[in-house]
Amino acid sequence: MRIEVLAEGLQFPEGPIAMPDGSVILVEIARGALSRVWNGKVEVICTLGGGPNGAALGPDGAVYVANNGGGVVASDRPAGQGGIDRVELSTGKAERLYDTVDGHPLSAPNDLVFDREGGFWFTDYGKTAGRLRHLSGLYYGRPNGASLDEVSFGGTGYNGVGLSPDETVVYAAETFTGRLIAFDLIGPGKVMKGGRGGRVVGAPKGRTYFDSLAVQANGDVCIASIADGVTVMTPSGVYRQTPIPDAMTTNICFGGRDLRDALITLSGSGRLIRLPWPEPGLKLNFSG
Repeated sequence: MRIEVLAEGLQFPEGPIAMPDGSVILVEIARGALSRVWNGKVEVICTLGGGPNGAALGPDGAVYVANNGGGVVASDRPAGQGGIDRVELSTGKAERLYDTVDGHPLSAPNDLVFDREGGFWFTDYGKTAGRLRHLSGLYYGRPNGASLDEVSFGGTGYNGVGLSPDETVVYAAETFTGRLIAFDLIGPGKVMKGGRGGRVVGAPKGRTYFDSLAVQANGDVCIASIADGVTVMTPSGVYRQTPIPDAMTTNICFGGRDLRDALITLSGSGRLIRLPWPEPGLKLNFSG
């Protein structure tokens, strides 16, 4: 396996975005920042505070960030209000779009993905406070701040989120159970009747902790699996695992020619790496 280190010294990196100019935008949870990796350098685009956890390019060219509010990872700052932030890349200006749904505060938004209609799905991981644990949810929002819907609530650590190539399924990776959950859709932001709880696609044998994910062009789901590298799972639940030399593999996205480069965040060692991938990734909406 040929691994190229693109950046080191990152403060719990997550949420990589492969940009058209060859740079990679990512979040640094422990730094509270949205940053850009470019020619071996790391530049802070915006200091958001809290715990910026996942990121995606929106239809307006801005970066949307799932901010867990802090207090989720060991190196994170004290817990605050989680929410969805919007960052204008040209100025670095940030604004909070959502931090409540139906009058209830969001807990720890974790990851997000845009559909072709311009709306976005995001997971809320939940927080742990002593012996208490907030439940997890799946939500659908509009980038103009106009509406936010709770699609599912009551999960156990929903983390990564992604859409199938035909956008009839939204996937959520459940950290503590190591399960991939699928929600069958009838339209943007709408699950099939009786589908709010989702269905289990599969889970590796043994104890695996799922983090964020990306979808391949062929529909298989690549899930960052903490100490187990990357788990690639088909829609029918067949899986294989690719070991990665780090104690904490946290996220993956695809870039490069034909989307055959895997860009992976290694939060245990604070690195962003690139390696050739056997299958091309799915081109994300609004990715340029």
